[in-house]
Amino acid sequence: MMSLLAQIEAQGVPQQSVEWSMLWPIMILSIGAVLLVTITSLAPSTRNNAFPAIYTAVAGVAAAAFLPGMWSRVSVPSDAAVANAQNPIGTVYQALLGDRTGPMTIVNDALIVDHFTLFITGIICLAVVLVALVFHGYLEREGFAGPEWYVLLLLSASGGVMLASAEDLIVTFLGLEILSIAVYVLAALHLRRSDSQEAGFKYFILGALSSAFFLYGIALVYGATGSTRISDIAGSLSTPNEAGLIPNQDASMLLVGAALLLVGFGFKVSAAPFHVWTPDVYEGSPSPVVAFMASAVKVAGFAGMVRVFVVGLDGISGDWRIMVAAMAVLTLVVGSFLAVVQTNVKRMMAYSSIAHAGFMLVALFVAGGVELDDSIVGAQALLFYFFAYSVMVIGTFTAITVLGRTGDGHHSLDDYKGLAQRQPVIAGCLAVLAFAQAGIPFTSGFFSKFRVIAAAAGSGAYVLAAVAMLTAAVSAYLYLRLVVAIFLDGDGHDDDHEAIDLTDGDAATAAEAGDGAEAAAGAVAVDAPPVAVDREVAPVPTAALAVLVATVVITVLFGVLPGLGGDILRQAAEALS
Repeated sequence: MMSLLAQIEAQGVPQQSVEWSMLWPIMILSIGAVLLVTITSLAPSTRNNAFPAIYTAVAGVAAAAFLPGMWSRVSVPSDAAVANAQNPIGTVYQALLGDRTGPMTIVNDALIVDHFTLFITGIICLAVVLVALVFHGYLEREGFAGPEWYVLLLLSASGGVMLASAEDLIVTFLGLEILSIAVYVLAALHLRRSDSQEAGFKYFILGALSSAFFLYGIALVYGATGSTRISDIAGSLSTPNEAGLIPNQDASMLLVGAALLLVGFGFKVSAAPFHVWTPDVYEGSPSPVVAFMASAVKVAGFAGMVRVFVVGLDGISGDWRIMVAAMAVLTLVVGSFLAVVQTNVKRMMAYSSIAHAGFMLVALFVAGGVELDDSIVGAQALLFYFFAYSVMVIGTFTAITVLGRTGDGHHSLDDYKGLAQRQPVIAGCLAVLAFAQAGIPFTSGFFSKFRVIAAAAGSGAYVLAAVAMLTAAVSAYLYLRLVVAIFLDGDGHDDDHEAIDLTDGDAATAAEAGDGAEAAAGAVAVDAPPVAVDREVAPVPTAALAVLVATVVITVLFGVLPGLGGDILRQAAEALS
């Protein structure tokens, strides 16, 4: 091997250097997953305790710990980097990350590291930490404690980071598949619930279909431009290709390719009309898995879409923005109007997620605009929405996880009635998060929707702004139903009991109510009064409660101080211009 390498060097064969220091987040998440498998295999005692959850949370924190140094490295001039290296923290970062500055492409220009990449990576790492903490109590309750859930979580997160940083359509596809395949398995891992296996199967089948659309789109874009590298695609749209055609003028093949790419991304982010899998998968999948799907997976999918369309296909933005606008309107209408007729809370949140995807599509439409100022405002609105929605939805599904009780099946709206009397802390937190998703002032949800609507109106997209406002009002009814059930709908008993109606003569029901004598006789009097039984009050795991409170605090904090982190948003948005 050494002699072969010597011959290669002697013959002057070019060798690609890898900037490993800019790959720390991906390496920590992916290699961390492999190490977790190894550790739990060599030390079986670590499989069924809190170690996998703590390990995964630490891995997420460790991956995020490099982001501040990487952020500085891609934004400051060299002399500032040298000056910053004089302090202890700067010295550590310089030793680990090097002293190059500015946005950079790495791994043979397959990945790009800029502020946008790092912002999305931070959201994904936050989701990993929070969901890992929620997982522990859930798995103990369901009897599925083990490291495989956390391994898949880390692998999926590494795919999300790769997707956000992809500078090549092939790498975009690889990141999309790594992100998705692990979640297909996670959705089906609750082996005692047929709904879970059904959810995983549906998600896999439709995900595979979307991947086929995506690959065909890549092939057509390559045929039109002669490249799969996003920056090269952007530069070649106005240049004649080998066939003498100018892609953005003779655009038939390119537009079909862009449409197919949009279909592929539309499946991943639950955009209508490609949303059909979402309600069933959200309802059947384990609740913590849904929290990760609705936050990290959705954000990573949108990040890939932004990179491909806003950066790579900017030269034909007038064409693809029409498609995005139509998809945004349909997504907003479907998500908001179908949500209000649901009676299962997880299905309600599924359609809510679709409606939120509609707001993100509106922001994407503005971010792809011709005017630079409008584009940056739209990108900032989109990035703020990513962060605010991820926190809100993780908190919401943390509460849903706790309230689902053993079997993760108690998600009817009726199950939430009287919750304020049984579990006031959970009820209060869930109400705040519901109001935030509705867009009530003094929450991050209000400013996320306000930013999107203001950006759309400011860019002249008045129809999109009007539709967004209308559907936001309709969606508010959905969250109001939930809050009313929690606080105003009692179950008719002062002692937190629920009635079981025995008038149908069912012996099994009578036995559950404790009426053994009549159950044995196989008959129940028609006029028998309802029998009260104690409603289960599930204990709340400490870690899940901490996550729930933390998400509420963040939601309120960014609602009271919406300008917090404004420079970070601006720099991340400008990276796309």
